Amino acid sequence: MITKLNRTALVTGKTSIILPCLGRSEKDFQAGIEQFVSTESTLLNVQMSKGIFEPASIDLRSETWIAGKLAQATLGEKSTVNWEEMISDYDNIRDSISRVVPGFENYNERIRIDGGFYLPNKPRNREFPTDSGKAKFTASKLSKIELETGQLMLTTIRSHDQFNTTIYGTSDRYRGIHGERRVLLMNEADIKERGLKSGDSVDITSYSEDGIRHARNFRVVKYPIPKDCAAGYFPEMNILISHKSVAEKSNTPTSKLIKVAVKLS
Repeated sequence: MITKLNRTALVTGKTSIILPCLGRSEKDFQAGIEQFVSTESTLLNVQMSKGIFEPASIDLRSETWIAGKLAQATLGEKSTVNWEEMISDYDNIRDSISRVVPGFENYNERIRIDGGFYLPNKPRNREFPTDSGKAKFTASKLSKIELETGQLMLTTIRSHDQFNTTIYGTSDRYRGIHGERRVLLMNEADIKERGLKSGDSVDITSYSEDGIRHARNFRVVKYPIPKDCAAGYFPEMNILISHKSVAEKSNTPTSKLIKVAVKLS
């Protein structure tokens, strides 16, 4: 579901299903009742988010409506959720959340208070469930990462004008890169060692236990990144990451730890 066309719709695979939806800045009416959603900040502050503009089209549907209809179509009678009830009044969704998620008690009442409310955070409140009642710190030994000759450790990053995998433009003012995203940020010494220069077009090869992968035609950018390291934007670099390569506990992709080699395209 996207509010406007962007590059993300082009890099997900062979086929993209685009479902246009209302933006949070647009008014959302369901069953004749104006709805609102809530947002959570990085500080665990939950607030109301209500659109003020007329929808760009009368045919647009909200993310909630689309998700509910998809659930109805795919789950059918197997589902115990009254999806129509959820779609027609978002208060019903919040009531359900308040019954099962700690910290969201009386959700509908508290979300209507100016400024919203904060979710519980024991460290913020200086509460620690330890025998001493104080925070305990542990140190973990890091395993040494061995690179073969010529290899770099690649990390994937996002640009200034990007939110998660949604790309709004090609201007990364954080790093002074404009008009292009197929770039590979490299240390100046690493560029010289490989007989390259800034602006060269290179192919990138990644190495993992289940094989090698290639990403072609990326422009070298000299950048003050540590030697033997490199960086590039996701999702353009996702092709280099094995879906089997994940962190041991969190199961997240190892998108910050990719062994690669580069050569002229």
